[in-house]
Amino acid sequence: MKAYFPFTYKMMVPYLTLVLLTDVLIGYISYTMLIRSRTEMAETNIRTAMEQTRNNLEYQMDEIRRMSDTLFGSLSFQRALQKKGDSLDIYLTMMDEIVPQIQAPMQLFGNNIRLILYTLNEDLNYVAGDNMAEPIKDSDYYVLPFAEVRDTDWMKTIQADGLDNLWLQVGTDRPLSNISHFRKLVSYSDYQTVIGYVRITASLEDLLGDFVAYPVEEGVSLRLTDVKTGVSLYQRGPADVGTGSRASLRLTERIPGVDYVIETWVPHSYLNKDAARLRQVIVMVCAVSFLVMAFIGYIVARLSGRKMKRIVALIRSFQEGNFQKRIRFAGNDEFVQIADAFNTMAANIQELINNVYIQGIQKKQAELEALQAQINPHFLYNTLSAVSSLANLGETRKVTEMVRGLSRFYRLSLNQGQVLIPLTKELEQVGTYLEIQQVKYADAFTVYYDVEPEIMDIPVIKLILQPFVENIFKHAWFGDTIAIRITGRRIGNRIELKVIDNGIGMKPEALKSMPYRSSESGGYGLKNVVDRIKLSYGEESGIHIASIYGGGTTVQILLPINESGEQDGQSEGGKGHL
Repeated sequence: MKAYFPFTYKMMVPYLTLVLLTDVLIGYISYTMLIRSRTEMAETNIRTAMEQTRNNLEYQMDEIRRMSDTLFGSLSFQRALQKKGDSLDIYLTMMDEIVPQIQAPMQLFGNNIRLILYTLNEDLNYVAGDNMAEPIKDSDYYVLPFAEVRDTDWMKTIQADGLDNLWLQVGTDRPLSNISHFRKLVSYSDYQTVIGYVRITASLEDLLGDFVAYPVEEGVSLRLTDVKTGVSLYQRGPADVGTGSRASLRLTERIPGVDYVIETWVPHSYLNKDAARLRQVIVMVCAVSFLVMAFIGYIVARLSGRKMKRIVALIRSFQEGNFQKRIRFAGNDEFVQIADAFNTMAANIQELINNVYIQGIQKKQAELEALQAQINPHFLYNTLSAVSSLANLGETRKVTEMVRGLSRFYRLSLNQGQVLIPLTKELEQVGTYLEIQQVKYADAFTVYYDVEPEIMDIPVIKLILQPFVENIFKHAWFGDTIAIRITGRRIGNRIELKVIDNGIGMKPEALKSMPYRSSESGGYGLKNVVDRIKLSYGEESGIHIASIYGGGTTVQILLPINESGEQDGQSEGGKGHL
């Protein structure tokens, strides 16, 4: 039997596939949009931070320029730088004019800076200040002779190119991440004579401001780059970001007034740092959605499956031959129409089967009753012929005994109109028939019974043994005496009855046609029994005859028994072999 898988559950396969594909598509779109939104938000935050950094750097660079502009435009400061005289006058000038004007802007600036004055006046006192090879810890000022930087490459470049009011990294600025602003000081008398240089050095880290918005610990890199030279003036964060396998998003912010640009390299790992968590959340939401939809589909399948099961049960009952069941559904859907169609079909089939079956039974019963009615006159005819012969011979006593036996035989045969009688009654009928024959043949034959007691109450159709016993007297007898043996036993779910004689027997060609002989040949009773057995038990039930010419004949009758142990009048029998 093939495995049964409900159609409603089969329909869940494409349904769940569609739900799964929908969840995957929605999850993928949601994940992509969230990652894009997260990337855009991170990019916006960093761009905002870069704008703030640019504004802060621009503002502080402008402040440093204003410092240099103040010193450049101060006439008293210029006179002081050109002061000549004795040491006391120079000292007083330094303390009253130069140092105060250097310190004043330093105190107003928010970050620590170094203000260095390179003077060409060799009479001025020099102020060394702290070690410029160390990072700027406090604001400090220096008054140094120009000779200290005259021979440096950067100073030669400035003088050769006539550069002024510019930003660059010189000396220890690059290793310390500092930047310096240079301003040339000229005499107010002709605005051409160089009297000194002002160098204001500040830490780029202070100029760029707070780095909280730049998560360098997550791989974000901030750089200040000279556009012209491509040299990085300042680097904070990983140096290899933006190269090779670590290619990242590059954001730039140009600083007005200088050839500097702020670069921010943002690795994709930072932009997608929430990707794993977002993916887990989306997968979980999609999984929950799939389970909910699967549960809803299962409930719908169960509700539809109940109706389908009832329809399938109805069909199976039809298959088993039960057309009595009906099914009713509430509503107006397809199941109601199917149920109504099945109910109508079942009613029609049941009516058709009843008509055909009842007609068949009635026909079978009529044929059986007709055959039964035929056997009784046949036997009566033979007996009355014998009575007539005895009467002609004047055997009054024998005539009386035969008439009395004939009466008892027909009383048993009628059996109140019932076709089936217990086997014990059938044997009693045979015994009555033999008593009648005993009157005629005296002691010329003997009868032996060998029947199992447990089958004596099993019902059989009446008059199935007597015709075969009668055939012995009519066809098998030769010589002075004959012996008859009647046996009965149970074989599985069948009973086996045998009528055995030691008469003349039959030739093979006569044996082959024996069950179908006509009444003219003397086989009327045998054919009648065969037909009645087939009508009652089926085509394969019936009689098997074995005979040896000159050695006797055996008639075997096999009849089926139902499970309760009683003979089944509608089941099929089978042939046995002697």
